[in-house]
Amino acid sequence: MKRFFLSLKEYYRICFWGLMGAFSKPFYAQEIVEQMNHAGPGTLLIALITTFVVGMALSIQVLNQFEGLGLESEVGRVIGVSVIREISPITLALVFAGRVGSGISAELAAMVQREQIDTLRAFGVSPIKKLVTPRILSSLIMLPSLTFIGDFAAIIGGFLITTVQYHSDPELYWSSIRAIMDLKNTIFGVSKPFVFGYLIATISCHVGMRSQGGSLGLKNAATKSYVLSTVTVMITDFLITKVIWIFFP
Repeated sequence: MKRFFLSLKEYYRICFWGLMGAFSKPFYAQEIVEQMNHAGPGTLLIALITTFVVGMALSIQVLNQFEGLGLESEVGRVIGVSVIREISPITLALVFAGRVGSGISAELAAMVQREQIDTLRAFGVSPIKKLVTPRILSSLIMLPSLTFIGDFAAIIGGFLITTVQYHSDPELYWSSIRAIMDLKNTIFGVSKPFVFGYLIATISCHVGMRSQGGSLGLKNAATKSYVLSTVTVMITDFLITKVIWIFFP
């Protein structure tokens, strides 16, 4: 139990100082750009394929339910709301945690084993500011960007199935998509990726910097960070949804 609370204390320290490091010099701009380059372009293709296919699958499900009820005009609305509020943020957060988060944990775990982090401390450099802050900022920028692109890809996937396979009116689809562009859906679409990106980055850094035990430690760090990130993202998704519905019923 004591070990758990010590770990939790260390995690909160990383959360706070990792974010505060963005507002004081040195800024380590090169490290931030490198992390963005790793997190963004390397994940883009996976994000596009995943959300595009999910959008097509969702449109088939919705159309099969709505076709006999005369609700074809609402297909775009249902797909758009589902994608923006839940499907795209959750799907891409899990992809991001698996590809980027696990990589962060493994990389930092390797640095711990090679005593590079201790070397930074010996030279008076804050490991949190140099290693954690760039990864947090990168995640805060790249996951929302990927989610926005994923939203568009999923909506395009739904559009293709709706118009090509089921021969629905394209204008009906796009007009119902435009109808959902309100404040509530914007808050859903913007808030979740930012929070998820922050959580994934901080959890991955925390797990990586506390790893032990050679090559097995690297494997355990990557696995543990993904599991913790996944569970945390799911719980946080529920909490954010609940809060938004309280303030925007």
